[in-house]
Amino acid sequence: MQDKRLWAIVGEDTVLSAPVATAKGTSLKYGKRTWTFRTPRGIRSVLRKEADPIWIPPDWLYAEVATEYSLKLRKIERGQPIKLSDGRALVVRDTIVGVVGKDAHFYDLPVDEHIVFDSTLFVPPTGTKNRRVEGELGKYRLDLGEGYLLHGTPDKESIGFAATHGCVRLRDEDIEWLYTYVPVGTKVYIF
Repeated sequence: MQDKRLWAIVGEDTVLSAPVATAKGTSLKYGKRTWTFRTPRGIRSVLRKEADPIWIPPDWLYAEVATEYSLKLRKIERGQPIKLSDGRALVVRDTIVGVVGKDAHFYDLPVDEHIVFDSTLFVPPTGTKNRRVEGELGKYRLDLGEGYLLHGTPDKESIGFAATHGCVRLRDEDIEWLYTYVPVGTKVYIF
């Protein structure tokens, strides 16, 4: 656990030393795609900072869940209804995924659950409420580019371990300190 740390240094002074969670270093293969979960080494910069960030789950999340539960995987495309085995249709209306019942009415699907029908996990389109997760990144995030972030987490037990898919997770008080005191443009050295 000692080597999973973040240090904020000003001049020769260490102004923050905090435990972090980093990538687990594993790979996931689904179909023809493979994702490798590493925290990138090298020099990056803080590109943006955001309070109360919303997580837009990447495709690998759905592949991971489909693998874990032995489900098929299929993307939902706007304007292309998907006929379900019970006669209903899976559709996107505005910013929500739902089903059109046999009565021709549209019924919203819950936004805080995966969409599973007929042993298939359906991937909602980006831009829908079904592909937005509040709270998963904690209260703050610092964007390092290419999908890599310094962020908080509701999974407090992961701090200090190789547990992420590439990001660096911090305790609430530590990410709040970084959000408050680290300006956009600050260099981040990952080694």
